[in-house]
Amino acid sequence: MKNQPRLWVIIPCYNEEEVLPVTAPLFLKELQDMIHEEKISPDSRILFVNDGSGDRTWELITSLSRQDEHYIGIEQSRNRGHQNAVLAGLMEAKDRCDITISIDCDGQDDIRAMGRMVDEYGKGCEIVYGVRSSRETDTWFKRNTAQGFYRFLNAMGAEVIYNHADYRLVSSRVLQHFADFKEVNIFLRGMFPLVGFKSTSVYYERHERMAGKSHYPLKKMLALAFDGITSLSTKPISIICGVGVAVSVIGFIGILWAIALAVTGKTVAGWASIVCIVCFLGGIQLLSLGIIGEYVGKTYLEAKHRPRYIISERTWEQSDPGRPENIRPEEQGDHGSEDSVTR
Repeated sequence: MKNQPRLWVIIPCYNEEEVLPVTAPLFLKELQDMIHEEKISPDSRILFVNDGSGDRTWELITSLSRQDEHYIGIEQSRNRGHQNAVLAGLMEAKDRCDITISIDCDGQDDIRAMGRMVDEYGKGCEIVYGVRSSRETDTWFKRNTAQGFYRFLNAMGAEVIYNHADYRLVSSRVLQHFADFKEVNIFLRGMFPLVGFKSTSVYYERHERMAGKSHYPLKKMLALAFDGITSLSTKPISIICGVGVAVSVIGFIGILWAIALAVTGKTVAGWASIVCIVCFLGGIQLLSLGIIGEYVGKTYLEAKHRPRYIISERTWEQSDPGRPENIRPEEQGDHGSEDSVTR
């Protein structure tokens, strides 16, 4: 009989002192239900990743870890952003479990979908994407900007799953290979499709945030989209080349037209036309330099090879050394990947 997979639920947290007391018991109940149904191992864990919060988030995480052994947590040395927080949790878990599920702390993603994700893993899928079935709870502006966000990413060459954010199941086998992706500029929802392996999607309804306020306003969404495009695709540079060729052709035609007018003596001084042409070309040049500069800047950051995250504290470092999360990867043998590798 196949062993029950050990699951670690990865939950990034940033200033979540209002919502954490509400959602933490819900995560634990779902974990215990899956254990009771024998879908996952009893030594599965809920890993909170504190992303340098300025409130009492870390205190709440440490308190939860003392209340129940299924709660554990790690703290980053400073705020490094949502994507790096998820990555830190995944890399911490990859040698200590069979599967991971990453989900946000706010309770908007349907927690009950985790059971269906584990079922799909049992059928042989190494990656299971949580996909929103609709956006009826969003405002008109939020719904249209979010849908435009995914369409724009795909149009720019960044391969992403439509209406999927960072709610996904990933096997330890995938994470072992994902660890070879060393880039500093990360966009997880576009990187996991690049790893490959058998995948599927689980659809769910998204709810309102249970408490607190969103940490992803439009400004951050646009920045995330731009990071995703420039981290995964060079299509913007190709577009610049295309625009440059088009403008050059138009300019060449304009030169021929100007020469023809000069030869026929029909030239007329046109201040407005000159200003328009200069402004147009100047805008194209500055935009092109800005986009190219973004790529140069990312190359500069990649060349430094700085760490993508630094873990300053773990809740289990002073706890029972026999607990699964406190066992060093080299001491636990192949438990973390044997099941997924041999399937």
